[in-house]
Amino acid sequence: MHIVYLSLGTNLGNRKAIMHEAITRIGEKIGTVLRQSSFHETEPWGFESPNLFLNACVCVSTSLAPRQLLEATQAIEIEMGRVKKSINAQYTDRIIDIDILLYDNLNINEPNLVIPHPLMEERDFVMLPLKEIWDD
Repeated sequence: MHIVYLSLGTNLGNRKAIMHEAITRIGEKIGTVLRQSSFHETEPWGFESPNLFLNACVCVSTSLAPRQLLEATQAIEIEMGRVKKSINAQYTDRIIDIDILLYDNLNINEPNLVIPHPLMEERDFVMLPLKEIWDD
């Protein structure tokens, strides 16, 4: 089994219900959710929107390989109504966003899959919830 840390964010709809649904789906499709941070309300990052985000992180035990994990997180996003991650490389409002932050102690740099997440340390909305649950 592998230990992974995922970041979740939403700024559309019933944000708390969406976060709970995403975490439930992660438990069903990815693995056992071992720890979950509290929810953090934050301003949009990288674009302007009147909609505040709700962010959290989860620690999950999974048997999925890194690429399978990426496919599973993207499938959950699509199932929940996510259309595209960005338009013309611009950030936009989203029903759900699930990013892979860490996967064991691996360093991966492949097309569409970079672990650890390259921007996580620049984002308080990732680092604050991650620090709540990170088993350093």
